[in-house]
Amino acid sequence: MSLVINHNLMAMNAARNLSSSYGNLSTSVRRLSSGLRVGAASDDAAGLAIRELMRSDIAALNQGVRNANDAISLIQTADGALGVIDEKLIRMKELAEQAATGTYTSDQRLIIDSEYQAMASEITRIANSTDFNGIHLLNGNLSGATHDGSGLVSTGKLKVHFGSANDCSEDYYYIRIGTSTASALGVGSQAAEGKGKSISTQSAAQAALEGIENAIISKDKIRANLGALQNRLENTISNLQIQSENLQAAESRISDVDVSSEMTEFTRQQILTQAAVAMLSQANSLPRMAMQLLGG
Repeated sequence: MSLVINHNLMAMNAARNLSSSYGNLSTSVRRLSSGLRVGAASDDAAGLAIRELMRSDIAALNQGVRNANDAISLIQTADGALGVIDEKLIRMKELAEQAATGTYTSDQRLIIDSEYQAMASEITRIANSTDFNGIHLLNGNLSGATHDGSGLVSTGKLKVHFGSANDCSEDYYYIRIGTSTASALGVGSQAAEGKGKSISTQSAAQAALEGIENAIISKDKIRANLGALQNRLENTISNLQIQSENLQAAESRISDVDVSSEMTEFTRQQILTQAAVAMLSQANSLPRMAMQLLGG
């Protein structure tokens, strides 16, 4: 290489290597400080795209867990109210048994029937007032066979969504709760049909025993269905948590930095940067030799 003074090619070469090493050192510092191997699309374009899809699925699955837990809370609210209704039906059967015997007069049976009707009214009140987050559970709003969520207020059976897409077999199922008012159960004066309308006479009281038995069975079917749904939701939550955990592990392998490997690279680039700075200093002093030839 000729000794020239117009261009310091060795200094240019050292400066280029310094810039490269310093850039790599900066990347290592960013990765170590953030904990991310992929912090920008330029780090790994394909990896970034896969990571963001995984992150969206992880977020959706975690929200799905919360959705399923909310549905369990809803079911427990309905089941608790049905437990109270159960107590009312048991009392009504006790009253019907009392009125069915011949040792009471008609006036006394009317008094017994007044409590019987009060219990039926309370059942209807509980069914109409039980709600979860503004959604009425036992008044028949969720008993429909078809779900329609196109309006501001969904109608029909309740849709519990927990998956990251919208495939019926994978991402959601429905909660359907039968009507639990006294008339729907066939007891009380408002019942359209059935044997549990009244216990004001001995024969009516005897018939009411069967009617109340049928009401208890109908109520138990609703509670059994809710219990099965709660168990299913609990299993769904376990599965969602496993999915989320495994996706998080996969996302970590793509996105997170290997600290030990990156620290080795950081040290390497740090040494190269220091060497480049030293050589740039030396290269900048070399043209002075030309001054010696010029008699400087």
